[in-house]
Amino acid sequence: MLHIVLTLVFSIVMLIFMIFPAMKIVEWLEGQVDIPEKWHNPLLMSTTVFLSFCIGLFLQFA
Repeated sequence: MLHIVLTLVFSIVMLIFMIFPAMKIVEWLEGQVDIPEKWHNPLLMSTTVFLSFCIGLFLQFA
């Protein structure tokens, strides 16, 4: 249980820092694939959460 809590704490801290890389990834995806405009914000938020969770896992277990 402690591992889950620490991973989530690390991930919450990394949310702010992962916004810019997520914006660049979504911008690149929109250049490669025709994505509707209404999917821009959900894609950006989900990419940000995914990246921060990956970094949180790395910080916890590396």
